[in-house]
This record gives sequence, structure tokens and C-alpha cells, in this order.
Amino acid sequence: MKRKPQLEAETDSEYYSDDNSDEELQEAFARGDLKPGLNIEFNAGKEKVNDIPKLLSKADEIKLDLPWVERMDMINDLAPLAPELVIQLEKHEQKRENMFKGNAKIPYVRPEEDPVLNDFKREMLFHRQAQAAVLEGIKRLHAAGIVTRRPDDYFAEMAKSDEHMQKVRKNLMAKQEGQAKSERIKQIREQRKMGKLLAKQTKVQREMEKKDMLDKLKKFRKGKLKNLDFLEDAKALESQKKKSADKRKQRNKKFGFGGKKKGLKRNTKSSAGGYEKVKNFRKGSKASSSGSKRLGKSRRVKAKSKK
Repeated sequence: MKRKPQLEAETDSEYYSDDNSDEELQEAFARGDLKPGLNIEFNAGKEKVNDIPKLLSKADEIKLDLPWVERMDMINDLAPLAPELVIQLEKHEQKRENMFKGNAKIPYVRPEEDPVLNDFKREMLFHRQAQAAVLEGIKRLHAAGIVTRRPDDYFAEMAKSDEHMQKVRKNLMAKQEGQAKSERIKQIREQRKMGKLLAKQTKVQREMEKKDMLDKLKKFRKGKLKNLDFLEDAKALESQKKKSADKRKQRNKKFGFGGKKKGLKRNTKSSAGGYEKVKNFRKGSKASSSGSKRLGKSRRVKAKSKK
């Protein structure tokens, strides 16, 4: 018969000597300590003692005397509250106040008693505590001569192969090129929209100027206007438009539009290779280089017999 290991035997002995044995349950039931749900209150009448010297001595026993660099433990005050956190806290308090003020069913809760707001403040305290620890810890590390920044020429071998990283780089470059291409397309579309809008505005403006000039001519004919100064303004405007149109023509003449695009792949007489010599070939006419017609079959037979 195999013996149980020592650890297993000790565990079984602790289990059987536990307070959950039948005898102790019966004694607890007799004393009236059993509560609904089979919960037992042990040591209910004993006074709780906070023996600080014993706790400190036990802490000294289990404490490891290691240098601070190995422990990295710090006790410090909170870091000053950042301005953006102050603004965020004020906005949160105002939001909660407005929510309670606009709802008549829920009574107003002060920011000090608001559990949601207290959670927010608690998170800010954690943040400020960590920030202060980092600031002071970096100073102590620098004072101990420990570097906290990685040098610029630090070389770390990649866990993945160069081929894999090249594939990753190609994928990233392809994504960047695709994004740049889509951005260019968007810009071109926006420019086209703006060009169409400007052309439409120019057309509307010209129509309005033309209508205004015609109205002034009607008024002059009826005697409501005494001079024709508006015609000079119209002539100056027309000359200005003509100058801009001439400039555009000169630019088009100088730079062009890239040449003709439509019909470039069609054949011509020169590219067809003497197509004009073979005319009406599909209609049944037979082409001949000498130009003379071929004799009929009977005449060819007679010519052969004579030979």
C-alpha cells in the first residue's frame, strides 16, 4: 500500500481538523451561533487588538535589506494639478449640476457627495501620485548614475527576418501611396468643383452686368438718365475681358493642350501601305500589277494548243 506524500497528509490533517467538522457544528448549533445559510460567527465576543509593535517587528523580519535601485519604492506628495485637469474637473462638475438641476425626480447631489465625481477625483489622485513618483524617481536614478534613456546608436537585433520586415515595409509604403493618391484625387475633385462654381459665378455676374446696362439704356431713352458714363465703364470692362481672353489665347498657343487625343490610332493612306492601289477589291474586281485583263479559259486553251 502506497503512503501519501507528506504535503498531502498534512493537508488532509488540516482539513479534518478544520472548524467545519460535525462536532464543532453541533456545538455551534447548541450555542445558537448558527445563522441562516449555515454561516458561523467565530470569535464574535473577542476584542480586536491592533498590536503595532508586533506588526512592526514582523514587518522587520520579512523585510529584505536591498538597495533602492532594486526596490524602487517611493513615498511622496501629489504632483500639482495640471491646468487642463482643472478645466476638465470644472466641466464635469458643471455637467453633473446641470443634469441634476434639469431633472426634478432626482434630488441634487453636491460634488463632494457625488460617487461618480468622486471616482473621477480618485483617478486624478492616482495620476498625480504617479506623476510625482516619476519626476522624483528620475532625479534619484540620475543621481545614482543610472541611464534612463536609450542611446541613439543602440542596436537591438530584430526577432523577425529582414525579408519579413521588407514585406512589412512594402505594405506600409503601398498604403501610404494609396492614401496620397486618394488625397490627390480629392484635391482634384475639390478644384474642379471650385472651378465650376467660379465659372458659374462669373456667368451670373456677367448676366447681371448686362441686365444692368440694358436697364440704364432704357432709362436714358426715357430721359431718366442725362449721360452715358455707364457705357464707358462697360467698355473698360469689356476691354479688360478681351485682354484676359487674348492672354489665354497666347498661353494656349505657347503651351498648347497636349496635342490631339481623339483618332490617333486610325490608319491613314501612308500607314495603310499602298491601300489606294487596290480599289474596290471587296466588290469582286481583280487587281493586276500590269493593268491588262486575264484571258478567258477557252482562249487560254486555244493558245496552248497552238503552241
